Amino acid sequence: MASQCLRPQPQIGDRGVRRAERKRTPTGHGEAESCCRKRPRVAATELPAKEERVDYFKRLPDDIVVSVLSKLSSSADRPSDLFSSMLTCKRFHALGQHPLVLSTASSRCLAVSAKTWSDSSHGYLKRCVDCGNLDACYMLGMIRFYALERRGSGASLMARAAIGSNPAALYSLAVIQFNGSGGSKNDKDPRAGVALCARAAFHGHVDALRELGHCLQDGYGVRKNVSEGRRLLVQANARELAAAVSFLPAWQKQRRPPIAAGVMVAGETLPGCCPLLSDYGWNLPAPEPHPANQFLKEWFEARAGSAAEGLRLCSHHGCGRPETRRHEFRRCSVCGLVNYCSRACQALDWKLSHKAECFPMNPQAFHCGENGAAAGDDDTVAIEEA
Repeated sequence: MASQCLRPQPQIGDRGVRRAERKRTPTGHGEAESCCRKRPRVAATELPAKEERVDYFKRLPDDIVVSVLSKLSSSADRPSDLFSSMLTCKRFHALGQHPLVLSTASSRCLAVSAKTWSDSSHGYLKRCVDCGNLDACYMLGMIRFYALERRGSGASLMARAAIGSNPAALYSLAVIQFNGSGGSKNDKDPRAGVALCARAAFHGHVDALRELGHCLQDGYGVRKNVSEGRRLLVQANARELAAAVSFLPAWQKQRRPPIAAGVMVAGETLPGCCPLLSDYGWNLPAPEPHPANQFLKEWFEARAGSAAEGLRLCSHHGCGRPETRRHEFRRCSVCGLVNYCSRACQALDWKLSHKAECFPMNPQAFHCGENGAAAGDDDTVAIEEA
């Protein structure tokens, strides 16, 4: 009994302590076993094998991809919109050069900068031309005719676009006929220019409508009809207003500015705006130039030093056309310091900027150019605003 009393009584937590001591004793086999005993995590859904995974892009039929890319090319605002999609995969790159995609590409999608012009960009436009893209025909025709000085092929491409009723091509051919560009002064054909302008105006070209209005007012290439000419000029202004409002809905809330002393001077317009229909309180920004005209402007600005001596550019900032012979373009009848390829460019530049810069000059210096030559092929006339 005494021995039983002297035996140490087990404490409540002994078993737990002994088990903890066993776990603390470092044994290599124990650590390995504990690592191996870890229960692996099982995912809720097992991933399929690599060869079993599905690429849904590969399952799309080619005609659906081509249809999507053609819609993209026809509505793209810049070339990168189409080219970035072609970089998705090799299949998209190949289908992006499908004839249907190239034939529906818009002029903005085909826009190319003069700084990045190369044989590859020339070849891309040529492939679009071969697929029947009228905008590509016009753009490449303008580049070849004016920038590369390949008059025959350039005029042929523009004529191809004009046959397809491309308004910009019709108007460009009209300007060539009015000026006799690429030939001599005797190659002018005002009647053909008026006919081309009328067709371009029928298809909605605003500059052609304005040019036709001035021809009717002056009796140039057509029987003189002042009232009809003024009607066409007002219609051209109204079309520009409608186009501007459709692109900028915020202008629909514009109201006629208050006419008060010190608020707005008569004839004053907002900077960078064109006072079309200014009698009704509207001030429109300068129209965005066509990508072909923007290319010509950049091309000749970068090569000003290499341009032929005595040849001038059209002074309208949105045109970019150069003279193909000396004194081909008309001068301003007041100052004689600016030159224009057409009456439409002269009217637009007058409203945009030249109206504030024009001032009379010495009449003797105006009527004679260098070496006593005439100031221009055409009689210069002042612009009468509609």
